[in-house]
Amino acid sequence: MVVVDSSGWIEYFTDGPKAGAYARYLEGQEPILTPTVVVYEVYKKIKRERGEELAFLCLSQLSKTELVALDQPTALLAADLSLELSLPMADAFVLATARMRGAELVTSDADFRGIASVRVV
Repeated sequence: MVVVDSSGWIEYFTDGPKAGAYARYLEGQEPILTPTVVVYEVYKKIKRERGEELAFLCLSQLSKTELVALDQPTALLAADLSLELSLPMADAFVLATARMRGAELVTSDADFRGIASVRVV
């Protein structure tokens, strides 16, 4: 199982320089978990920068993954991870979701460098 952070989805959807590296995860056979905060971040950024039509197309792709809503245990773990690792709120939610589900987190976000079970592309 893998969680792809917002940075990865955005690279993939906008054909950024790391799109190919993310395609390996997003087009592979491994199950993909998507925290709802990732849906928020991707939709917002794509809509702001590329328009509503593309944002909805991206949303349809995200919806093909297993969407994971934030629950209390994950929120509490996120708060602890944020304090321990000095992570911003959304990053902490994403990492907590991956940890709660035993998944690897794949990201381009430098905030995650050196954290166990995180692959920085």
